[in-house]
Amino acid sequence: MKDEIVIAEAMHGQVRIHAAYTKDTVEAARQAHQCAPTSAAALGRVLTVTAIMASDLKKPDEKIVSIINGHGPAGTILAQADGQGNVRGFIGDPDLYFSREDGHLDVGRAVGRNGTLTVTKDLGLKEPFSGVVALRSGEIGEDFTYYFAVSEQTPSVVSVGVLVDTDWSILTAGGLIFQLMPGATEACISACEKTADSMRSMTSLLREGNTPEDIIRMYFPDAEILGRKDVRWHCGCSKERFEAALMTLKDSDLEEMIQDGKGAEIRCQYCSSLYQFDTEDLKNILNRKHVEDR
Repeated sequence: MKDEIVIAEAMHGQVRIHAAYTKDTVEAARQAHQCAPTSAAALGRVLTVTAIMASDLKKPDEKIVSIINGHGPAGTILAQADGQGNVRGFIGDPDLYFSREDGHLDVGRAVGRNGTLTVTKDLGLKEPFSGVVALRSGEIGEDFTYYFAVSEQTPSVVSVGVLVDTDWSILTAGGLIFQLMPGATEACISACEKTADSMRSMTSLLREGNTPEDIIRMYFPDAEILGRKDVRWHCGCSKERFEAALMTLKDSDLEEMIQDGKGAEIRCQYCSSLYQFDTEDLKNILNRKHVEDR
């Protein structure tokens, strides 16, 4: 099964539904940051929900960024997704392995419950739109449910899960979001509440081999599929981009680095890729700065 997001509507357009399968995306993130199980689950959940949100973007260069900091051991978790289905992100501490008495990973303990969730949408307008809400549980799904209700005034149900294998690789990952549209009837609201109460975990459904479309039709038999979008782990960083960042340094800072003779080493925070600049690279950057400043 390939990573994708399926978009649908049901109950005569009164409910909007997104279902995602993101195993390969989350596995790529886990490998990039060498995540232990609980860190992988926390980061994977945020990546998945952010990717689902970005699947509604109209233009390829539009972006959504989700930032969670619950003041727990995980620190800051950030995920960015764009209109092309590219997703990237990081977690403050990738080495966490907390489990509950029932054997499930304790994401809430890793994330913490005393911070905020911030969602920023860059739609190419003069100013990005940002919404901030307090965390509810640190388990991610409930926190995004609260965000949709408070910041976007859209009653929603968010179910997201990441299942980690004994070798710490990702067995499966995905998410389901369904939302009431304006003007939804009481009958529709009641039906959605019953659906929410009857839902099983995303990881168990995906582990059984259900596709995102299968899951949608399981809960909404009358659903009409509106579209499908690929999703993938892709950072987009490059040596050229970090070279441009070095160009913004003061001449004195570059000169000091050149005299030091050790060059510069920059690691991308999003994907952990390492870029090295030797002394000659730094001299060329300094010379380019002088040419452009003339």
